[in-house]
Amino acid sequence: MAIEHSPVQLTKADFTSDQMVKWCPGCGDHAILASVLGIFPEIGYKKENFCVVSGIGCSSRFPYYVNTYGFHGIHGRAAAIATGVKIANPHLSVWINSGDGDATAIGGNHFIHVIRRNMDVNYILFNNRIYGLTKGQYSPTTKQGQVTKTSPFGVIDYPFNPGELVIGSRGTFFARAIDNSPKTLGEVCRAMAAHDGAAIVEVLQNCVIFNDKTHAEVTDRELKEERQLWLEQGKPMIFGKNKDKGLILKGNHLEVVEIGKDGITEADILVHDATRENTGVHMMLAQLCPPEFPMAFGVIRAVKQPTYNQLFEQQMEEVKATSKIKCMDDLLNSGETWEIK
Repeated sequence: MAIEHSPVQLTKADFTSDQMVKWCPGCGDHAILASVLGIFPEIGYKKENFCVVSGIGCSSRFPYYVNTYGFHGIHGRAAAIATGVKIANPHLSVWINSGDGDATAIGGNHFIHVIRRNMDVNYILFNNRIYGLTKGQYSPTTKQGQVTKTSPFGVIDYPFNPGELVIGSRGTFFARAIDNSPKTLGEVCRAMAAHDGAAIVEVLQNCVIFNDKTHAEVTDRELKEERQLWLEQGKPMIFGKNKDKGLILKGNHLEVVEIGKDGITEADILVHDATRENTGVHMMLAQLCPPEFPMAFGVIRAVKQPTYNQLFEQQMEEVKATSKIKCMDDLLNSGETWEIK
């Protein structure tokens, strides 16, 4: 359903709350907040047409820092609350903010099902690979072997890849960004806001206190040009400091090649198509990681499908058109009735 636009041009200041931001200095959450506050005025909706929902964790303080409607929920339940909000009021633009623990551990079931249903919500997953608010326990995305307060001899779990979870749940939109790249983070948020359906953005976010430099293998200044593949719709998947590397599809797997070597030209490089229905290449892109491959960033998947909200409204209209029950009296007098004397 259409969301009412603001009659005046709002600014970033209009969406900035009067609450003191209590994240640690240097935390990646500050950059994510700044990007979202910059995007909201561009969307053009009235402030009262936004609703920001969170669970528990450092990222879940988000609703306090945005001057819109908000709901600070309980641990892992942000997606469930947001689902209820969107069904009850389809005219709201609903945004979810959740950490890797909140989304993929206690909230894992809600996370995959809000995706499977294709609820029309925007979900930002802050992935710092640790429980920061509760002081450094390992999460479902923590690297195998890492020593933490709850894994003193090293994590033996196999970590989740959020992109695999989203695409494996038949997600219609998945993108990945980095907290210290505000320009590209803003571009990804714009694409997410424009998508009808469950739009999930994983942000590689740094926790300077409990998991500093956890994403250094792709964000380090000396490595990032060789290890970041920024995808653009309809353009070849080229990366590297000299833009001389690319990906090709060889059989059923991706392979890194060097342009200009062994007869490889730019024409041989795989062209990105985020709108492809088949999940095969999108899943492979979500799985890429150093050192053998670059990590894929930007919009990896953006497929159009009817949203849960559209199907729900359509179903309700069809039922109302054919039902004999038109009011509460009809309902109370339906079925078997009798009089007590």
